Amino acid sequence: MRWQAITPAGITIHHRTYDHDLLAPYRGQASPVAGRGGKWEIHYNPHDVRQIWIRLTDGELTEIPWIHRDHVHQPFNDHTWQHIRTHAHHNNHDDSQQHEADLADALDQLMRRVHSGHATTTEQALLARATTLPIPAARHPHHATGPITGESTQHGEDDSIDDLDDLPEDDTRPAAAAGFGLYDAYEEADKW
Repeated sequence: MRWQAITPAGITIHHRTYDHDLLAPYRGQASPVAGRGGKWEIHYNPHDVRQIWIRLTDGELTEIPWIHRDHVHQPFNDHTWQHIRTHAHHNNHDDSQQHEADLADALDQLMRRVHSGHATTTEQALLARATTLPIPAARHPHHATGPITGESTQHGEDDSIDDLDDLPEDDTRPAAAAGFGLYDAYEEADKW
């Protein structure tokens, strides 16, 4: 959970804009919740940030989609998004809407590379954290004719990935693709 303002453009979290016509009466308005600086209660699934849920004045949670959700058809998490932001080239610093669209396109291209087996080992590991779908084996960079033989596409809890020389230096490892279950924003909100 977090607290965010509703701006004329919608709700922005980590350079992702969430918007829907339902927000129209609340744009630029302060939340009625005292002590939160006018910000609104927001809930999100950390394993799928393509939508958020906001508690509006009726007390109910309302789903608000990421404006590029229809462009990126698979779940992704903030770690994947931050990777895309770090590696994307941003030529026009004045146009944040175009930059976000470019990031969504880069994310879609990454997911397509992983799905088709043309991704690097690092890209595979990155998406293995955010997906429960089987990920094809990477194609060797020198031989684009097929996947590397004998390489597993799923990492079990006992599998070692220490031999992957492309992994980031921050001691992070891909999570086993075991499923995250269904995210229930209402259940999560009841905890707060």
